Amino acid sequence: MSQNALMELVESQQKKDKVTSFNIGDTVDIHMRIVEGNKERIQVYSGTVIAKKGSGVSETFSVYRHAYGSNMEKVFLLHSPKISKIVVKKKGKVRRAKLYYLRGESGKKARVQELLTTKEPKAAKVEAPKEEK
Repeated sequence: MSQNALMELVESQQKKDKVTSFNIGDTVDIHMRIVEGNKERIQVYSGTVIAKKGSGVSETFSVYRHAYGSNMEKVFLLHSPKISKIVVKKKGKVRRAKLYYLRGESGKKARVQELLTTKEPKAAKVEAPKEEK
C-alpha cells in the first residue's frame, strides 16, 4: 500500500459523514463536547464565522464573538469529534473571503448584514391568451 493510499484511508475514517454547510459571515452555534473528569457535557459557543481554511480532514474555521466586554476568536477543526453539531442561526451577506476587519470592533461596526432568502421560487408570469376579433 502506497503512502498516499494509506493517508486517504486514515482521512476517510476520520472524516464526518454529515457536516452542516455554512459560509463566511454566518452566525453559528457550535455545540462542543467538554469532558471534565469522568463527566461529559455540551457547551455552546456562538459567533460569526470570519474565516475558513484547508480541505479534507484538516479543514478549519474561525469564529469571532464579542461577549461580556471582551472579544474572543476561536479556531475549530470542522471534522473534530469534540464538535457534536453546528447550527446556523442566520446567514450573512458579505463580499469578502476573510472578515478579519471585524477583530477589535464592537457595536454597529461589527455587524454583518443578514442575507435574506426567499423560501418559495418566484412564479413565472402567465399571460392570458388574447382574443382575436
